[in-house]
Amino acid sequence: VLGANDGLISNLSISMGVAGAASGGHAVLIAGIAGMMAGALSMAIGEWLSVQSARELYAHQVKVEREELLMVPDEEEEELTLIYQAKGLSAEQARLMSKSIVGGELGRAVDTLAREELGIDPDELGGSAWVAALTSFFLFAAGAVVPLLPFFFASGIGAVVVSIFISAVALMLVGAAITVVTGSSVLRTGGRQVLLGLFAAAVTFGLGTLVGHAVG
Repeated sequence: VLGANDGLISNLSISMGVAGAASGGHAVLIAGIAGMMAGALSMAIGEWLSVQSARELYAHQVKVEREELLMVPDEEEEELTLIYQAKGLSAEQARLMSKSIVGGELGRAVDTLAREELGIDPDELGGSAWVAALTSFFLFAAGAVVPLLPFFFASGIGAVVVSIFISAVALMLVGAAITVVTGSSVLRTGGRQVLLGLFAAAVTFGLGTLVGHAVG
């Protein structure tokens, strides 16, 4: 939802800025497509780097746990005992469970310590960087294409008005989608999305108009 909202507002702002300078001509479509691709690629690359860096960090931490289990198993057993005690087990129960895990199969011990001590799922390591990148790309692009739709078929003030209208509807829908998680009022959240999005579009349209007059 946030990725689609980002694409929608940013490309609406870009489109309205160019529309103000170019009176809603075909330059809006060119700039909008460029903005959509640039934003979607930026989001995808940023998400890939973020998730991949997290995966590498988690993999390193799991490796360290494995090395510590081999070098200082008593310390790891003590750490695991304290964790189980903090979860409500008695000292004796925690000690027995920790001794059983650390003294057992290495892979199982590493898996348990990664989950209990580090909060990491060794099988997932934070998820797939490629899935995160592709999801961000397509969600941003889905939002960014909305303001451009009228300019594929028309130009001028009519296309600008239709673009603003369908963007406002899309912003309202994004706000409604957010309420599924937040449980807040659909009207209040959706209306807030619409007002903020149209405010950004008005600012860039005004600036575009000023620049268009200045260079014209």
